[in-house]
Amino acid sequence: MNKDNTMSRRKFLSVGAGATVGAAAAIGAPAVIASRNTKFKWRMQTHWPRGTWYYEEIFEPMAEQVKIATDGELEIETHQPGSVVSTGDTLRAVQRGTLDSAFTWPSYWIGQIPVAGHLNGNLATWESHEEMHLFFYEMGALDIIREAYAARGVYQLGPYSSAGIALYSNRPIRTVSDFRGFNIRSTGTAARVFEKMGAAPVFIGGGELYQALQTGVVEGTHWGGIAAGWAMNFQEVVDYIIRPDLVAHTNGEVIINMDKWNELGSDHKQVLDSVLRATAINSSAKFSHRDGIYMQEFVENHGGEIVHMEDEVLEQMRVHSMAVVDEVSERDPDYSGKVGALLHEFMELTGKL
Repeated sequence: MNKDNTMSRRKFLSVGAGATVGAAAAIGAPAVIASRNTKFKWRMQTHWPRGTWYYEEIFEPMAEQVKIATDGELEIETHQPGSVVSTGDTLRAVQRGTLDSAFTWPSYWIGQIPVAGHLNGNLATWESHEEMHLFFYEMGALDIIREAYAARGVYQLGPYSSAGIALYSNRPIRTVSDFRGFNIRSTGTAARVFEKMGAAPVFIGGGELYQALQTGVVEGTHWGGIAAGWAMNFQEVVDYIIRPDLVAHTNGEVIINMDKWNELGSDHKQVLDSVLRATAINSSAKFSHRDGIYMQEFVENHGGEIVHMEDEVLEQMRVHSMAVVDEVSERDPDYSGKVGALLHEFMELTGKL
């Protein structure tokens, strides 16, 4: 990058870069001001299958935007699931540097980093993208989560939204009692909430989920929002889509090997932060748009039914969701306890408790 471009970019990013350097300093990273024309090439793996629309319209464009914004100084090589390591081994691979970065799903690591579940989102909490952003960035929840990841040698860049959590189901769910014995594929803290609702959650890998729904091994599943599940062809093997979303926005994450993060100057760090935030907004819009289109197609072309849950269901779910938050907080007071306290504050601030 030539000197004029570097100076221009520094000026443009000056405010945001200060915030990024401050966050880096909080976890012990050196406050490098510029990347000094050094070129970096990273390998980033995702859990999203190649061939899905969101792999091609969200994941790959994000990597390209980083390359453009850094004038080619930071190039991200994208990898599909399992191409470098298994999805379940992604966190460890980023820790060790086998992967430089990952565009992935936080609930996979809640056994190792319990506070990661807050990134995915807690059922019946946020009702908009703005509320989710407020919680992480304005109230400081993300700063605490970053500390937990840093303790494992990983930098938590932040969340990206894939719209809400929708239920694809072969059982119509309208009332609280309809959850009793409901055999649902679920993960993370959501599975524990469903269990408190009387359901029977099980974990099944994404590659086996279509057949599990088709053969009745499970009655229902959540896989992000409607559009995310549509890309997995769940509309072909279920009779119902359950509304409303169980949380308005659920999130994935971008994680980075800490040594690789610390090699970057503040300009490149700010580019990554800004591109991810823009990706989160674009991703949310793309998923939400398709959600509406696919609901119409589900009814008109697949003979499916849109089932609406009673208000009491979400009220009950909110109670159980916060109970799970408190349980996790007790086991992990240093990180989950602090974020859990912020979530209680958020729920009171927004009139949900």
